[in-house]
Amino acid sequence: MAMPMPPPPAGAGGMPPMGPMGPMGPMGPPPAADMPGMGTMPVMHASFFWGHQAQVLFRDWPGDRASAGMYVLCLIIVFTFAALVEALSAASRGVSSRRPAAVLALTGLHAVKMGLAYLVMLAVMSFNVGVLLAAVAGHAIGFLLARSAVFRQATRGDAPQNGDLTPLEAELKP
Repeated sequence: MAMPMPPPPAGAGGMPPMGPMGPMGPMGPPPAADMPGMGTMPVMHASFFWGHQAQVLFRDWPGDRASAGMYVLCLIIVFTFAALVEALSAASRGVSSRRPAAVLALTGLHAVKMGLAYLVMLAVMSFNVGVLLAAVAGHAIGFLLARSAVFRQATRGDAPQNGDLTPLEAELKP
């Protein structure tokens, strides 16, 4: 008959000593930590949800307030950041210069654009549907205003006139 093995002593085998386990045994949630200065952790969503009580980008922002005003402000900021990403992309497009001052300015512009793009991405990672829609709408409106020819004055270089060659055809012509 096999004898049951006694439990290993605390700290044996390189493992830390085990504390009290939750009501469900080793598969249950860990016990609540009573650490000074540590607040309760915010709810982290693993799927998209609706609602104005969300944490986006920063702790307590827009926060769990009864008013939806801060949430609307949050959506406006995410929308604006997304539109600015598109505007900065359009502004840096087609600009080429070898002057050091221009190269540094373009590098700074690119850094600001990427910082805003990452902030928009992190905001969307809050899994709030309103934030996702604000980001997509901001990118769409930013593209419409900055990159499309809808609101720009037509210039001679935009479209070939009757009989004109396109720039590619002009380069290929012998």
